Amino acid sequence: MSKRDYYEVLGVNKNASDDEVKKAFRKMARKYHPDVNRDKPEAEAKFKEVNEAYEVLSNPERRGQYDQMGHAAFDGSGGAGGFGGFGGGGGGFNDIFDMFFGGQSGFGGRQPGPEKGSDLRYDMEISFEQAAFGVENEIQIPRTEDCKKCSGSGAAPGTHAETCGQCKGTGQVQVAQNTPFGRMINTRTCDRCHGEGKIVQSPCKECRGTGKSRVKRKIKVKIPAGVDNGSRLRVTHEGEAGMRGGPPGDLYVYIFVKQHKLFTREGNEVICEVPISFVQATLGDEIEVPTLDGKVKLKISEGTQSGTVLRLKDKGIPHLRGNGRGDQHVRVKVLTPQKLNDKQRELLQEFAKASGENINPEQKNFFKKVKDIFGGV
Repeated sequence: MSKRDYYEVLGVNKNASDDEVKKAFRKMARKYHPDVNRDKPEAEAKFKEVNEAYEVLSNPERRGQYDQMGHAAFDGSGGAGGFGGFGGGGGGFNDIFDMFFGGQSGFGGRQPGPEKGSDLRYDMEISFEQAAFGVENEIQIPRTEDCKKCSGSGAAPGTHAETCGQCKGTGQVQVAQNTPFGRMINTRTCDRCHGEGKIVQSPCKECRGTGKSRVKRKIKVKIPAGVDNGSRLRVTHEGEAGMRGGPPGDLYVYIFVKQHKLFTREGNEVICEVPISFVQATLGDEIEVPTLDGKVKLKISEGTQSGTVLRLKDKGIPHLRGNGRGDQHVRVKVLTPQKLNDKQRELLQEFAKASGENINPEQKNFFKKVKDIFGGV
């Protein structure tokens, strides 16, 4: 008899998340658990099938193999990678204990130890030039630190925290519980010391026994040259204070770059648009254009067309990691005169007459293409 598809067994689709797979498994395990279905012998087989499916789909590596090859990925190895039943990896087995007992399975609790503090986020707005060349800014962040008066112990000066008599300093207590599998020992967080393992009899007045205080701390942050909008900088150990002697978290600075009045950016390239007159475009000229380093000279050749892009080498944004800079691209915009006096109009008419054509060759070619596409005269 061929095996059913594991996704079908759990009632989920192939795109189901890990949480959806776990939720489906728990639902099916409750439904077919042998101790809940003593009058239904077929339930035990269903239960084993559900557990076997979960053993595979709860393991990313084995799930990937199954998605590629199906049951053939585990042929000859006892199904589900050779574990079968509850599985050597303990995934489904431990989830069943969590499901029925709401905690650990009594195989030894985790001792409370040092815990790293939470990370913090700070949004910083900088100018276009600061993003290009870097800057060092001083910022002020609110965060939790160890209380200076009690050095983070929570106990008043001259006193100390005492070991919790209920959990003997472990932060956890064991509770015996009768289950369908027999008498089990369930490990839980101590409700007297709340998992800390110690109790403060004389709390520090400054922090009220918490061992922590809320402060506003000034920090200097160095922004490297070449950062872009959305860049994220990590400042180690400048986050919230750790717990039970653990290290502080980190501070993440998110960069937001203000728009520039003249420049836009594409990667490490800077782009700007420079207007020139009809005469400059026709006869050529040498003009001044702005760059991040100040004004520079740029040659405009005779007959330059509007939209022409000229390059200024190494006038762009410095590379964030490495030497060198991008280029600046100057897009020329030819301005057409909107108001002409009589003298200007006369001169232009003479120019048109001297050219011998009312329409230049490029315009003729364009109108020919229009005629070919749309027809007509």
